[in-house]
Amino acid sequence: MSQPPSMSSSPSDDSSDEVDFILGASDLDVSGESPEPEATPSYLHTQKLAEARTKYARSSSDTGSPEYQVAGMTERILYLTSHLQSNPKDFSTRRGLVALVNKRRRLLNYLFTEDVERYKEVVTALGIRHKAPGRVMSREEKYAKFASKKKN
Repeated sequence: MSQPPSMSSSPSDDSSDEVDFILGASDLDVSGESPEPEATPSYLHTQKLAEARTKYARSSSDTGSPEYQVAGMTERILYLTSHLQSNPKDFSTRRGLVALVNKRRRLLNYLFTEDVERYKEVVTALGIRHKAPGRVMSREEKYAKFASKKKN
């Protein structure tokens, strides 16, 4: 029995027409220079956060000083603000941003009560709009203008 001729060629028929070889990594890059990958916003945020924290750290192992924390919070606030500008319906991020701003405000209030010069340096360097806390009046000062109604 003879087989009918087939349209496909067998590997032994035309092996000289098809060349099968493996390319090396250097063969794929024609120009010789690999393109730089785009930096993602989260990567850039991480870099800025690390730079701000190293700038305001009081020592090499500092992680708790108010300056260090305020600098880190300010970078996070800037990142979340830009995120919310592009995603206005992200309410969970908005809630976290408000909490972060309030926490930074409380830290700045604490820093103001501890050392006014350090407070001024941090606020001006980071460009933060913060109203310094006012003096809290004692009970006697607060109610001194009202006449006493106690019977003696």
